[in-house]
Amino acid sequence: MLVMVRPMYRTRFIRKVFRRTPGGRTVIHFERRKKSPMRCGRCGAILSGVPVDERDRKRLPRTSKRPQRMFGGVLCPRCLAEVIKSMVRGKLGV
Repeated sequence: MLVMVRPMYRTRFIRKVFRRTPGGRTVIHFERRKKSPMRCGRCGAILSGVPVDERDRKRLPRTSKRPQRMFGGVLCPRCLAEVIKSMVRGKLGV
């Protein structure tokens, strides 16, 4: 017997997990997908200073969710240094 799932479960953010019950049936459990850690937009490294756990991110104020620097929460410190150096070189004409 096929049963239509609730509308709240008809989304890509919910994943289906097949579980075997002690009675031998296979049932579907719906779970929310886990958030992946924030990554650098240039090199793809995991950003330090940004909480990985989604619940922590929701509870924190905006100023604590990412580092308070230029491109904070977007670029890692190494990529940021490279970008700044290239900008300075471009202005100096070296």
